[in-house]
Amino acid sequence: MASPRICLVIPYFGRWPFWMPFFLESCRYNPSIDWLLLSDCGVPEDCPSNVHVREISFSSYCSLVSARLNIDFSPSSPYKLCDLKPALGYIHESELAGYEFWGFGDIDLVYGDLRRYFSDQRLQRYDLLSTHERRISGHLCLLRNDAQMRNAFMRVPDWQSKLAFELHLAFDEKAFSRLFVRGKNWPGPIRSLRDKLNTLRRRSEFLEAFSTPYTRIRWTDGSMQFPRRWIWSKGSLRTDLDGEREFPYFHFITWKNTPWGGLSESERIGSPDLAREGCWSISEQGFHPC
Repeated sequence: MASPRICLVIPYFGRWPFWMPFFLESCRYNPSIDWLLLSDCGVPEDCPSNVHVREISFSSYCSLVSARLNIDFSPSSPYKLCDLKPALGYIHESELAGYEFWGFGDIDLVYGDLRRYFSDQRLQRYDLLSTHERRISGHLCLLRNDAQMRNAFMRVPDWQSKLAFELHLAFDEKAFSRLFVRGKNWPGPIRSLRDKLNTLRRRSEFLEAFSTPYTRIRWTDGSMQFPRRWIWSKGSLRTDLDGEREFPYFHFITWKNTPWGGLSESERIGSPDLAREGCWSISEQGFHPC
């Protein structure tokens, strides 16, 4: 039996970041998964065949969202698009025909072996898979491509005004999360009982994948000691702390502005063709050879 087809939908407007070749290379090594990027940044050079860039202006995309959701979606900043993540399956329903799962996420990351992590067994069992234990992971979350999960965001009270509101509200990780995870700070047994009574939660997986270090979430060994170096090698992703353990992706949100923002282009990337060399490391000093 063929593995369930997956498509990740990511709207992105402005300018591709300097790490885009590394993001794309990590997509290339996940050939059985597709990406749909909605963007005005142009088609990146040497774009993998499984990454499909639909060129569209920000204003046109906002008009598309307004029509699909029947709201006035006209934010001044593309950052507001983050609030749309749980609605992307509904907005792009026609483009997702034929896929068993759709997902949303970010591009400030590199992927490891996603199929190894999101196994066929887990995809068969769950309708939603979050890589955080107690909330929706906005940087990568998979949902079954059926009416229930495409429309789940509409269960959020007053969702229209929240999505139409000018400012970013973290709709995905807050209001949408609460449909699945309630009383996240309650004692375990009470939370477990409540989860069993929540029909959405029973078919959802919330499991910490340790994709976003240097935050309040403790590392794999329970400590606050985090990797200083991540190593990507032909589709596998490891760290300098965890031996042969592989990770589904690395979300480098805490490095992309500081300290990377203070580095020159040559300091951030070891060589112009590094992304295609098959092995590279990621640290506070940027992307460099293994």
